[in-house]
Amino acid sequence: MSDTAFDEINLLGEKVKTSTVPDELKASVQIRLEQLKKLTNSPTFLPEYDRMNKYIDWITILPWNTKSQDNLDLVNAKKILDQHHFGLEEIKERVLEYLAVMKLKQEKGESQDIYRAPILCFVGLVGTGKTTIAFSIAEALGRKIARIPFGGMGDPLDLRGQSKMHAEAEPGKIIKALRDTGTRNSVILLDEIDRVTDQGRASIMGVLVELLDPGQNHAFTDHYIDYPVNLSECIFIATANNTTNISTAVMDRIEPIMMPSYTDQEKITIGQKYVFPRVMKAAGLPAESLKIDDDIWANLVRPLGYDAGIRTMERTIGGVVRKVARLMVEGKGTEFHVTSQNVKEFLPQ
Repeated sequence: MSDTAFDEINLLGEKVKTSTVPDELKASVQIRLEQLKKLTNSPTFLPEYDRMNKYIDWITILPWNTKSQDNLDLVNAKKILDQHHFGLEEIKERVLEYLAVMKLKQEKGESQDIYRAPILCFVGLVGTGKTTIAFSIAEALGRKIARIPFGGMGDPLDLRGQSKMHAEAEPGKIIKALRDTGTRNSVILLDEIDRVTDQGRASIMGVLVELLDPGQNHAFTDHYIDYPVNLSECIFIATANNTTNISTAVMDRIEPIMMPSYTDQEKITIGQKYVFPRVMKAAGLPAESLKIDDDIWANLVRPLGYDAGIRTMERTIGGVVRKVARLMVEGKGTEFHVTSQNVKEFLPQ
């Protein structure tokens, strides 16, 4: 048993030695592995070994030095933003300004200061495109993105992790985001930061202050990893339905950008140019199999009264497309035309 245990511990030591883990953390882990060797005949050996094995798995998988190459081509960025979002010109301008500052800094060789631009927080009603624009920014930059949902979060340990001395302990969502993206300069989307529980709000806002403060986030400490992790090269983007429940200290570190509600005419354009082609493709229907008359779109946009976002419209279009898909599968035709005479047959009830 003892020889096998020694071999297993030595394998863990090799795994750490050949990884990109910082030298100081490597030394700390090696000391603990030496201490573990003294426990090989103790009943506590197996739980300790399992704990160490899991910890080493985590620290060796983190992107301590791995970075993705930024694409700071403003023409390409504008093309991607226009491709995914109709209108929102002011917001697109702000994003392009953000990228322009990064490009200038990089050209001057001041890349360590690139990421000091304000942290954007998109504020708006449901369905106005807050989350999707964050994904578009990541795509425009050529960076990986990880989304952290804050809805219903009540414990700061969800973000900061739990000490590895606890059974079943694991890192928090920030470290998991780095693992999932595999790069130390990812985009991290803090989604709906105003929707944390009332009980956990103060302590979660405290963690957010550290995350979003350039003076602190270069040495973010997760309780499980128990070693400072540099988050200064990550781009944080937040979203919120409103700013009432966001603490003053967090508001001080973000730049709120209001997402406008869409007019009916804007929704019709979005429906025709963006949503309808996307839903048709997702359903596997050829473009020519369904035509919708222009005068029908007012019904699709507002079937149940006013809605600031486009979710209701997306659901309505989805219902029409599914109805056509079923008719095609049942052999009732290959091309369908929705007009004011037959619209009730296609609209979801």
